[in-house]
Amino acid sequence: MRLRRVLLAIVLLLPLSATSASVWVGDFTSPDGAIPPPWRIERPNPGAPPTSYRARQWDGVHAIEAHAVRSMALLARPVTIDLARTPILCWKWRIDAPLRSADMTQKSGDDYAARVYLSFAVAPERLGLGARLGLGLARSLHGDQVPDAAVNYIWDNRHAVGTWQPNAYTERARMLVLRSGSAFAGRWVEERRDVGADFQAAFGHAPLKLTGVAIATDTDNTGEEARAGFADFRFVASANDCAPV
Repeated sequence: MRLRRVLLAIVLLLPLSATSASVWVGDFTSPDGAIPPPWRIERPNPGAPPTSYRARQWDGVHAIEAHAVRSMALLARPVTIDLARTPILCWKWRIDAPLRSADMTQKSGDDYAARVYLSFAVAPERLGLGARLGLGLARSLHGDQVPDAAVNYIWDNRHAVGTWQPNAYTERARMLVLRSGSAFAGRWVEERRDVGADFQAAFGHAPLKLTGVAIATDTDNTGEEARAGFADFRFVASANDCAPV
């Protein structure tokens, strides 16, 4: 009995293991519909009207509703995440319907009913001269919000789930189709992704660090209208920790 008590005391004094870690970055509980800081609107295309975002309770879920009408804006926040400890991003999302005319292989079709955008810093030695020049030009036009690299999880309208595609505007952003079409439209869908593994698959090397998370519904290229919801963003140690909340 004494030995059991000693062992229990030791266990209680140990630091939490990685399997119990959970880092919330998107809890959208807001009684007045306000966007909780540090989330903020970013406009990569200032010439387009901004997508509107508001916090709301949607079918029992505290969420962000995004409504785009020929518009584009990101709702973004900086993050500091230890991907060695909590590499899995969990969230839930929904769309009313996929876009009709979007096509991620074309600039004219680079729109999405819903996407989750992750920005990364990359070790300087991983960036060739062309990449450095391209990033310098992009930042002169759009500011420091342009990351070294980005992975986008998208709800597409035509390409198969699992499709990887460079963004139509830049090789420094890669698109991964997680949902496609209308089979799950109109309801919340749970997702879980190993962020570091996806970056490795997209760019062939590990990132230096994850720097930001953003969500978006954009229709500035196709001129369509779309509505989507996003909720419960958190980083956890393993996919099994993405229990519904």
